[in-house]
Amino acid sequence: MERPIRIFGDPVLKTRADEIDAIDENVRALVKDLMDSVALPGRAGVAATQIGVGLRAFSYSVDGDVGYVLNPVIDAVDGELELVDEGCLSVPGLWFKTPRYPFARVRGTDVDGNVIFVEGTGLMAQALQHETDHLDGMLYLDRLEPETRREAMKQVRESDWF
Repeated sequence: MERPIRIFGDPVLKTRADEIDAIDENVRALVKDLMDSVALPGRAGVAATQIGVGLRAFSYSVDGDVGYVLNPVIDAVDGELELVDEGCLSVPGLWFKTPRYPFARVRGTDVDGNVIFVEGTGLMAQALQHETDHLDGMLYLDRLEPETRREAMKQVRESDWF
């Protein structure tokens, strides 16, 4: 089932998610909810913390490539950091230039315990970095350059959802 997205200010978004030790029915249900939640138009990824669950899992949907990763770890990035337009479901309506690597690869597992890799360039690389950050208790706002971050926080305070 699609779950509501937690918004900036919710403590779960600033808390490092726990490793998934055992794959049980709760984890399988979480994966289903993550997949349902990322299926909505305009969503490139949803981290478990964004739906209020403090476990290391996220779903992604980029250019028809749809899936999930349990216990993701970024195991490779390549290229020079680039400033790319980035937004976040947990910071609705705001977009800022965020430093991201143009290539990223994540290693994790699936619900059967198999090791999986997800990699990509462009939006996929950005999504992999963004969702892994969420599981480390970091929002994209935390990666902004100081002047951009000041402007972002001003816009957050002035937003109708804060």
